[in-house]
Amino acid sequence: MVTAVISDADLRRRAWDAAAQVVDPEIPVLTIADLGVLRDVVVQDGRVEVAITPTYSGCPAMNMIALEIELALEREGIRGPKIRTLLAPAWTTDWMSEDGRRKLKEYGIAPPLPGSSRRALFGQQQVACPRCGSEDTELLSEFGSTSCKALWRCRSCREPFDYFKCH
Repeated sequence: MVTAVISDADLRRRAWDAAAQVVDPEIPVLTIADLGVLRDVVVQDGRVEVAITPTYSGCPAMNMIALEIELALEREGIRGPKIRTLLAPAWTTDWMSEDGRRKLKEYGIAPPLPGSSRRALFGQQQVACPRCGSEDTELLSEFGSTSCKALWRCRSCREPFDYFKCH
């Protein structure tokens, strides 16, 4: 019987593809790849290690994300993966994909603009309503439905909405 040998490069690609499909438990329309939480997959001697970075250091979803990555890899036949959490460099909204920003908006959450993590240091930006597109909006609370979101309201359509905060 001949067994196929899988190269480390093929194993890395399979592991990345599997991990990239894991959804964020707090925002289920986004994958961890969309968010930029999935940082790297390293394969050495057939062993897989996945590196993830939380959106902030106290993110309660990270344990669930790590478990879901392990399960996704196991379903792909990748046994005993190691999941490593990286706190540095700190995650930034600049790591979000354009597809992720689009998915947030379609879901009704105002996405951060690219580069907004740097601009946020110099005063509050105007957030466009994800429903009607108006920029006539106001901040209601720095704290939204999760720690990574703030609650805003549109003055045009009068609807409240979450805004994914800049980091």
